Amino acid sequence: MALPKRRTSRSKSRKRRTHYKLSRPALSMCPNCNELKPPHRVCPSCGYYKGRTLKKESETLE
Repeated sequence: MALPKRRTSRSKSRKRRTHYKLSRPALSMCPNCNELKPPHRVCPSCGYYKGRTLKKESETLE
């Protein structure tokens, strides 16, 4: 098996890992209540999705 001739330096390995980072979750505005919500999901605050209310106001998400 091939072996590395030199140890990979700290800066070299850190430069390679700069792209391994988390991205922000995508959020869109609810057209009914203008709260932020995940796209293509029911709004957690008002329960609105695709022109109709799917969740009752008294329900809470846990």
